[in-house]
Amino acid sequence: MDYHTIYLGLGSNLGDRKSNILQAIDKMKNIGIEILQCSSIIETDPVGGPKQEKFLNAVVKAKTELSPQILLGRLKEIEKKLGRIKTELNGPRTIDIDILLYDNLHVSSDELTIPHPRMFERDFVMEPLREIDSEKFQDITHANHQ
Repeated sequence: MDYHTIYLGLGSNLGDRKSNILQAIDKMKNIGIEILQCSSIIETDPVGGPKQEKFLNAVVKAKTELSPQILLGRLKEIEKKLGRIKTELNGPRTIDIDILLYDNLHVSSDELTIPHPRMFERDFVMEPLREIDSEKFQDITHANHQ
């Protein structure tokens, strides 16, 4: 099988936020994801949703043989194991893991959209992405504005 380059966004604003992110990254190693790079973990204000605590956010660059749909399912399992309970849209969460990019693939379904539809509007995604892969950041920013 071929390996695919993926970028994942992680966020947490409940419990031990840093530990939640680090545990999620650690669990990825056991489900067919090889971490290549991890950004700094930054603190950010919540965007949208109800009034809530600040988030810690990070982006990882990784490679996987998993298809986008299987990858999504396995990431949701990690969220569940770390106590994620969906209560309201953009509400507080122990962990959120989003597939930002998967090679140069474009996916649009009810369950999954790649590239992540709001990533270009979110500094808490774009700053860590720029930190770990400035060349990729330039490519996707340029492509997004054409």
